[in-house]
Order: sequence, then structure tokens, then C-alpha cells
Amino acid sequence: MVLPFVALVFVFNYIPLFGWIYAFYDYKPGIPLAHTPFAGLKYFRLVLDDKDDLVRVLTNTLALSFLSILASPLAAGFAILLNETSGKLFKKAVQTLTTLPNFISWIIVYSLASVLFSSGGLLNAVLFKLHWIDEATNVLGNEAATWWFQTAVSAWKGLGFGSIIYLAAIAGIDQELYDAAKVDGAGRFQRIMAITVPGILPTFFVLTLLNIANVLSSVSFEQNFVFYNSLVADKIETLDYFVYRTGIATGDVSFGTAVGIAKSLVSIVLLFSMNALSKRVRGQSVF
Repeated sequence: MVLPFVALVFVFNYIPLFGWIYAFYDYKPGIPLAHTPFAGLKYFRLVLDDKDDLVRVLTNTLALSFLSILASPLAAGFAILLNETSGKLFKKAVQTLTTLPNFISWIIVYSLASVLFSSGGLLNAVLFKLHWIDEATNVLGNEAATWWFQTAVSAWKGLGFGSIIYLAAIAGIDQELYDAAKVDGAGRFQRIMAITVPGILPTFFVLTLLNIANVLSSVSFEQNFVFYNSLVADKIETLDYFVYRTGIATGDVSFGTAVGIAKSLVSIVLLFSMNALSKRVRGQSVF
């Protein structure tokens, strides 16, 4: 039963690795690789020499990833609150409505954000009506608010879907523990802190470990692509967008591939390092 999914992973994740060979050639689109001069580690040295751009995109990537990790407990908290909701119909309605944004295209999300937060958007119109502001604020073009705004949009979009894993973890907790706690006189908040939170902590640690190991790729490329504009370019351009801009938009395939390889290698090192740290600190590891 798992073979079709293994095949999909192999086709879309491993076969493309043959494209890494372009990082070692002075490749120009349209010219066969056999007729392309061998460049060796030239483009990897260029990656290190291009320090200004590299530092900028790394700063953006790490900042957005760090804020995303800080926001990750929201899904766990939302799952706990949803689990404590007594009305089944209300619970299902809230879960459906909060999960739905995950399946909405980033193009539509950007359109909604533009309608709400642009200079002529709903937010500015309301604030003008209330006489709270004298000048319109374009949140989508505010460089200082870029990291926080993108984190908030990402958290909103993935909150409901991210809580599904925690709801499954809560469902796996032995209900006799709750019954015993009730008999001992524990209130709802005490049961949450003494049973629910410890019950989902292993799941939270595993997901956090994977997020930290994937810190260079955890920021959505599609999100940055649709929200990218000249006003916030210096704050929103991450490694993935930098690879796209250099490798696809400007046609420097070799340099873009070299950046992508470097990012992948760093992610692998982070994954194994965090796994070893988890095993050392918690006595448990993902693999």
C-alpha cells in the first residue's frame, strides 16, 4: 500500500537531484550539457563571495522561520481549546472553517489581504471613519512590519490544519486518566495541564524538531512570491526566492543550483544535529 507514495517521493524528490550536476558546469539554457565547460566549484565560491546578498536572504529566512517556530504552539493551544468545546456541531463548524484556509491558494490569500490591508483597503477605511488615523497605512508595503505580517498570515492559514495532528494526539490519550482526575477533584484547567499538555508534548517536540531542522525551507515560497514587491523586497526575499530569482528569473541556473545544494546540505546537517540533541536531552529521537 505504501509503494505508490514511495514512488511519488522518488519521482519528485530524488530524481530531480540529478539536476545538481548543473552547479558544476557553466551551463547556459539551450546548450547541451556535453558542450558546456566544466566549472568545478566555481559557483560555490561565488555563493560565498556574494556575502551581502547571502547575509540578507539568510537573515530574512532565519527571522521568518524563527517567528514561525515561535507561533507553532498556537496550533497546539487551539487543538486543546477545540477539544474542550462541548457542542459537537459548533466544534465541527469551527474546525471546518479554520481548516479551510489551508486549501485556499496563496493568490486568493493575497487578494484578500490586499482588499483588507492595502492603502485603500477596508482596514484604512474603517480607521478613517473612526478618526483614528490621518494617513493611510499600506501594510503590504511596510518594510518594518513585513516579518510580523507574513508570520501572522501564515499562522492564520495553517492554524486549523496544524491542529489536526494535535487533536489526533489528544484522542490517543487514555480517557481513564481524565476520569480518575475528575474523581480526585481536578478541574478542567488542572486536567488540561496535568494530562492533555503532557500527552501532546512528544508530538510537539517532534514537530518542533522537524521545523528547526527544516529552518531554511520552512518559509513558504508561494507566500513570498505573491507578497513580494519592491517596497518590501529587502525583508521578504528568502533563500528559496533567491534561488528562483537567480536560477530562473535571471537565467543563472548554475549559481541558483549551487545555492540550492548548499541550502540542502545545511538542512541535512541541522536535521541530524537536532535529532542527536533530542536523543541526548530527552532520551528520544525521530530516527
